[in-house]
Amino acid sequence: ASSFPFNYHSTGWEHYVQIILNTRNHDLLAVLYTIIFVLGLVGNLVALLVFFCVHAKKNSVRVFLINIAFADLLLVVCLPFRILYHSQGNVWTLGPTLCKVVGNLFYMNMYISVTLLGLISVDRYLKIHRGSRVQHRLRSTRWSTGLCAVVWIVAFALTSVFLMSKNHSQCFHYKVLQKAKWKAYVNMGILAVFWLVFISLVVSYGKIALKLLRASQEKPDLPNASLYTRTARKSFFILFLFTVCFVPYHMVRVFYIKTQITDTSCFWRGVADKANEVALLFSALNSCLDPVMYFLLSSSVRKEVLRLVGNMFCMRDVGGVSGSSSSVELDGKILLYKKIFCLDYK
Repeated sequence: ASSFPFNYHSTGWEHYVQIILNTRNHDLLAVLYTIIFVLGLVGNLVALLVFFCVHAKKNSVRVFLINIAFADLLLVVCLPFRILYHSQGNVWTLGPTLCKVVGNLFYMNMYISVTLLGLISVDRYLKIHRGSRVQHRLRSTRWSTGLCAVVWIVAFALTSVFLMSKNHSQCFHYKVLQKAKWKAYVNMGILAVFWLVFISLVVSYGKIALKLLRASQEKPDLPNASLYTRTARKSFFILFLFTVCFVPYHMVRVFYIKTQITDTSCFWRGVADKANEVALLFSALNSCLDPVMYFLLSSSVRKEVLRLVGNMFCMRDVGGVSGSSSSVELDGKILLYKKIFCLDYK
């Protein structure tokens, strides 16, 4: 959130930028974060319910998806505090300790999701490009469970370091770090890890998609040729989701961190602050888009969601029997809904 009195005297394009910087957008941010909170909470709770209640074959990707759902759920739990902050005109009233806990948990779970998405890309790449021995090892959940444990431990350790640091007087505001440059260096390290993960995603999913598309084109008569094409498209969706949600924020962070540790004018610090505020919203959006990824990557989630939708349609029609003028026509509609939504997924 912005903490700058933008009275910078400027001409030309800087004048219009200053108008944007002086615009109060806290009410809009509160509404947008509320939408993300509701969708993210429902989507990830449903996903976790399916993962734990539906008996399906366990594999490494399933383990990663469960951990991403947990991370997204913890991130979503932090959003009501941010909603309250923006709805009160960007004023924090709950004390510095809670502010620090909420802020650090938000970022911790965001980067856990980033890391696990990168591990999924590596997992899928190895399964497709390596031999049967590697594929057999990857089907075991032992290595993926161990990796997830390491990710959570490292994330909690880094978060603890920030939690034990000195409190700032303002919450969710731009902070100059010239007297605490170590924080900026840690952020730079996290930034470097993100770009390494992003490069691994681009390379892995690019190679996966090319191999699957090539296989479908070379042998179009095979029964599973169309399946290769669909799998390639799913890979591109995950890359698209990652790019839309996380890349804008980390592009802004390069400039944002630079303004924190160098002598920068108030105008450019304000630009960095506003850009960071908007980009952070895209990062939070990932928590309610990840359930779409679960639907694409997990057959158990996909089948259970379709079954629930089918049951909802069936129950709705059954509830309307007494009000129908033609019972024969209604019975036909119920039968049709059951065929489309219910019977195929039981």
